[in-house]
Amino acid sequence: MPRTGDTTFRAVTALQRRVVNPISRRMPFQTLLETTGRVSGLPRRTPLGGRHEGRTFWLVSEFGEKSQYVRNIQADPRVRVRIKGRWYTGTAHPLPQDDARARLRALPQLNSAVVHAVGNALLTVRVDLDT
Repeated sequence: MPRTGDTTFRAVTALQRRVVNPISRRMPFQTLLETTGRVSGLPRRTPLGGRHEGRTFWLVSEFGEKSQYVRNIQADPRVRVRIKGRWYTGTAHPLPQDDARARLRALPQLNSAVVHAVGNALLTVRVDLDT
């Protein structure tokens, strides 16, 4: 019998992969995180929410190290982030020691509410943006 967390993870990721992400990726001002696929080597673009502060972009992954983009970051931390239609390059750092719930309170409310509602293994990720 699958655990509730596993069932939620599978249901949410299936919905994101098949419905939400394909639509969101086409929205010109949706924030996107582009990682390099750890197996394929191909660019992988994930719509997400977060906060741009100076030369840093903060986000919280709802499923932590189970998220494919986090696993890609662990394999290759060089990423690109599209913020308000502009692409930035940077280096991503998962921060398991950071208080992800507190971090969510500092991020945009709508995305944070969804992450908080469905997430079961929150993980803060900091992206240090290049100049």
